[in-house]
Amino acid sequence: MSRVLQLIALVMAGEAIFALPFVLPRVFRPVLLDALAIDNTQLGYAFSLYGIVALLSYGFGGPLADRFAVRRMMAVALWATALGGLWLATLPSYTALVTLYGLWGASTILLFWAGLQRATREWGGADTQGRAFGLLDGGRGLFAAVVSTLATVLFAWIPVAAGSEFLPLQAVIVVYSLLTALAGVLVWAVLPDPKERVPGIQWGHIVGTLRNPAVWLQAVIVVCAYVTYKGTDDLSLLAKDVLGYSDVEAAIVGTLAFWIRPVAAVAAGLVADRFGGWKTIAFCFGLLIAANLAIVNATTGITLLFPGIIASCIGVYGLRGVYFALFGEAGVPVAATGTAVGLVSLVGYTPDIFFGPTMGSILDANPGPTGHAHLFTMLAAVAAAGMVAALGFGAVSVGRQRRSPARSNAA
Repeated sequence: MSRVLQLIALVMAGEAIFALPFVLPRVFRPVLLDALAIDNTQLGYAFSLYGIVALLSYGFGGPLADRFAVRRMMAVALWATALGGLWLATLPSYTALVTLYGLWGASTILLFWAGLQRATREWGGADTQGRAFGLLDGGRGLFAAVVSTLATVLFAWIPVAAGSEFLPLQAVIVVYSLLTALAGVLVWAVLPDPKERVPGIQWGHIVGTLRNPAVWLQAVIVVCAYVTYKGTDDLSLLAKDVLGYSDVEAAIVGTLAFWIRPVAAVAAGLVADRFGGWKTIAFCFGLLIAANLAIVNATTGITLLFPGIIASCIGVYGLRGVYFALFGEAGVPVAATGTAVGLVSLVGYTPDIFFGPTMGSILDANPGPTGHAHLFTMLAAVAAAGMVAALGFGAVSVGRQRRSPARSNAA
C-alpha cells in the first residue's frame, strides 16, 4: 500500500504541476487567447521565458535532487505553482502573464523536475525501469484525461452572462490551482527520503555524465520527442481551423488526446522492459513520421485527420513513457540520477525556449489549414531526426555492454 500511495503521489504531482502552464492552454487555447487578448505568437513568447528560466534551473536542480529530500522540494514547488494559478485566474495583463510564466519556469523545474525523475527511478528498482516510467507517464495521462474531461464539462456547464463571458475559464483555472496544491500535500505526506544522498556536489558524477556519449544521445532523443509533444498544443486549434469546431468542441478534441496517453505510455514501458528502451523509442519515432504526414495530407482535403491525430498521440506519449527509462541502458549510476536528469533536461527541453514562438509565427503567418500543414511537416522532420538519435543510442549502448557486460549490469 505504501508503494501504491507513492506512485499515486508521483503521478498526481507530476501532472498537476504542469497543468496550469501547459495543459490549460492546450485544451482551452482558443478561449484563453481571447480572455487574455493575445495571439499565438505572444503566448509563444510567454512559453519562451518559461523555457529560459527552466533551462537555467535544470543544471542546478539536478544536483539538488541528489543532495536534498526531494519530497520537501517537490511540495514547495507545487504550492508555489498553485499560487501562480490563482494569479492567472484574475486574467492579468500580458506583462504579468509573461512574468508568471517566468516564475513557473523556476517553480516547476528547479525544485521539482529532477526530484520527480529520481524518485521514479528509485521506485522502479533495477529491472523495471520501463514499467516505472511508463506507469508514471501513463498515470499522469490518466489523471490529465480525467481532470481535463471534468474541466471541459465544468467549462460548458457554467452559465455565461453579460460582463462575465470568461467566468467558465476562470473557474477551470481555480480548480487546476486547488488540485496542484492538494498534490503538494500528498507528496509531503507519503514520499520517502532518497535511498542514497550525497553530502555535496559530486564532481565525479558531473564529469562522468558529461563524458558519457549515450547520455548526450538521450538528450537529443528528448529534444526531438519534446518538440513533437509540443505539437499537440495545436490539436484544439487544428480542430477549430480545419473542421470548424466551436470552442467547446475544440476543447473536447484536445481532451480526447489525453485518453490515449495512459495506454500508450504504459504499453511502451512494458515493451521497453521486454525488447529494450531504444528500440521502443525508434519505433515510436517511425510512427510519428507517418502520423504527422497523414495530418499534413488531411489539411489539404484527405480524410486522415483523426487517424493521424490518434497515431501521433500514441507515438508522442509512448516516447514520453520511456525516454527517461534509458539511464540504466546508458550506464548511469543511481546516485548520479539527478545530475544525469539535469544534463538531459538542460538539452532536451530547450524547445521550451524556441518552439512556442516558432509554432505561433507559423500559425499566425499562414492562417487556416496551411499553417497547420507547415507545422506538422516540420514535426515529421524532427521525428526523423529522433529516429536517427535512437539508433545511435542503441549502437553506443550495445557496444558498451559488449565491452563490459558485468559493469553494465551492475549499473
